[in-house]
Amino acid sequence: MKTYVPREGEVKRKWHVIDAEGKALGRVAAAAASLLRGKHKPQYTPYLDCGDGVIIINAAKARVTGRKAEQKTYYRHSGYPGGLREITYQDLIKKHPERAMELAVKGMLPHNRLGRHLFRHFRVYAGPDHRQEAQNPQPYTVTR
Repeated sequence: MKTYVPREGEVKRKWHVIDAEGKALGRVAAAAASLLRGKHKPQYTPYLDCGDGVIIINAAKARVTGRKAEQKTYYRHSGYPGGLREITYQDLIKKHPERAMELAVKGMLPHNRLGRHLFRHFRVYAGPDHRQEAQNPQPYTVTR
């Protein structure tokens, strides 16, 4: 008995569009990461790209619970001494409305070359319009 491993051409890829308006940021990001990995497919293989493409619209209208809007902080470092920069969630949403969703999904993907490859199949838009009409995306609903 041999283990089935899908080949490059055997994986059927689709695109999904997720409307994040009124949905929790983490729940939308978890659903998107699962679709990108391909965990919803029977031929899922942890070390291969079996996933679908994901488009998230209305990312600026995703909600966070509690006092996360004021208290959640994102950090980055320039690499120089004293180069630590920080920004709160609500300031990040004002400056770059789609970046919070990008960071949430990126953190849920593998931190290796597979994760970087999967992230290329991911698009985020702050408003209700997107540019991937040619991919014929299917709507995907996230509960709660």
